[in-house]
Amino acid sequence: MTVVLGALLAVLLLFAIGQVKVPYVVESAGPTVDTLSAVDDQGEVCTPGAPGASASCHDVISVTGGPAATKSDGQLRLVTVNVQSSTDLVSVIRGWWSDEEAVVPYELLYPPDATREEIDQQGQEDFKNSQSSAETVALRELGYPVRIAVENVVAGGASDGRLKPGDVIDTVDGTAVTSNGKLLELIQAKPAGSTLKIGVTRDKTPTTVEVTTKPASATDDTPRVGIEVKTEQPHPFTLNIKLDDIAGPSAGLMFTLGIIDKLKPEDLTGGKVIAGTGTIDDEGNVGPIGGIPQKLYGAKAAGAKIFLTPAANCEEAKANALPGLPLAKVSTLQDALAALATVRAGGQPPSC
Repeated sequence: MTVVLGALLAVLLLFAIGQVKVPYVVESAGPTVDTLSAVDDQGEVCTPGAPGASASCHDVISVTGGPAATKSDGQLRLVTVNVQSSTDLVSVIRGWWSDEEAVVPYELLYPPDATREEIDQQGQEDFKNSQSSAETVALRELGYPVRIAVENVVAGGASDGRLKPGDVIDTVDGTAVTSNGKLLELIQAKPAGSTLKIGVTRDKTPTTVEVTTKPASATDDTPRVGIEVKTEQPHPFTLNIKLDDIAGPSAGLMFTLGIIDKLKPEDLTGGKVIAGTGTIDDEGNVGPIGGIPQKLYGAKAAGAKIFLTPAANCEEAKANALPGLPLAKVSTLQDALAALATVRAGGQPPSC
């Protein structure tokens, strides 16, 4: 009887421990998605229009009203991290001993000064922004340049009487303006009071206008040229990226490559499964992300033959490298394209 009672108490104690919630989250490899594929609303791979396919089946990246999307033999997989935000002590202990999981303090992912709803909303906004930047960079690579057009000239501002609505800004001091961010960078490269030579196209005619910048205000000496601009990138088709239940900016690079692959006759994959991660900005720079160890496990499980790794994540990636999954170091879209070209040729791209 004593033995039975002791065993029962032990079971109850273990159960109680297992129910204790702790201030940690457990990260593990999440789903990987081929950006060249089609999925349904449940995230399952499908073929649009095929017998038995769900009515929700759709291409992750779709192209309408323009050239027919090309078909590649390989895959371009984005990778994700699964976050178990409500954890018990047993899950945390298991995570501490697991090579494939990471235990992270809850407040690092969910700061106390923000609500869960605000954090989730920010993640969705980051995801949408990554898609927008991916489209911008991919279209420019495909020969559809970004145009920064003057929408409004501030009365009494630095450009009043010099720039006009409709002017397309081509250069600042001889440097090409490839995005709104680049324009701001070039304007702010010199102190307020500097004279900039701004190359514009006005009524289809190139011209150069000199504008002397002014400080933003009496207490802010940030240089301003006194215009409002809009970004244009004319192209004869419509792009759409649709992928539910994923948040954050880290799929930007893989979306960019997916768009290029869909619209170029050339198969970027060379018939191989390519995985990767990294943010992308409007200039094509690849930025660091979180969860590299878990993303490597996800890529390996998906059969990836190479992993495109942001340069800023290389040290962490090397420390968590997996056999049979080479790490290709990329800092820009051009690095990623060059790495894929090397892989197609049977070579090994620059590694971390």
